[in-house]
Parts: sequence; structure tokens; C-alpha cells
Amino acid sequence: MSEPALAPRNAFHGVVAVWIASLVVAVTLGIVLPEELRVGWLLIAFGGIVLVAFAIQLAYGRAQGFIVRMAGSVVGALVIMGLVSGAFGIAALASAL
Repeated sequence: MSEPALAPRNAFHGVVAVWIASLVVAVTLGIVLPEELRVGWLLIAFGGIVLVAFAIQLAYGRAQGFIVRMAGSVVGALVIMGLVSGAFGIAALASAL
């Protein structure tokens, strides 16, 4: 029988770490890549972010709330990457005018 942790680590830090990683990756890809390659690479990067989220949440070491932490990490990363992608799309449209 395992003993409960007296002061477990805050699980929200792992979720925020995934969000920050997705923001950094999306902005970097948006700046580095030409417009016609961004969407494909953002999809690949999102797959990598999902794997990073798994690694971070498994490293947390607690089974309780794993699904909620993973859902928060992945959905938050999807929203962040979508907003950054939309911002770069609007910027591309504005520069075309």
C-alpha cells in the first residue's frame, strides 16, 4: 500500500509548460517558414506537443487527474496554436493588400 504524498506538486505547472512550449513553437514556425508551408508544419508541431504533454504529465507521477491534465494541456495548446496561426494568416492577408 502506498502512502499519499504530503504535499504533492502543483499539476497546473505542467499544463502551463505545455502551453508555453506550444506558443514558442507556433511563433517560431510562423516566423521561420514561408506562408505555404506553415499549416503542414503546425500540424506536425501539434503532434509533437501532444507527445511533450504526455511526457510532462507522466513525469508528474500521479494517476489522479491524468485525463484532466492531458485534456487541459492538449486543448490549451490547440487553442494557442490556432490563435497564433490565425494571427499569422491575418498578417499575410494584410500584407497582400
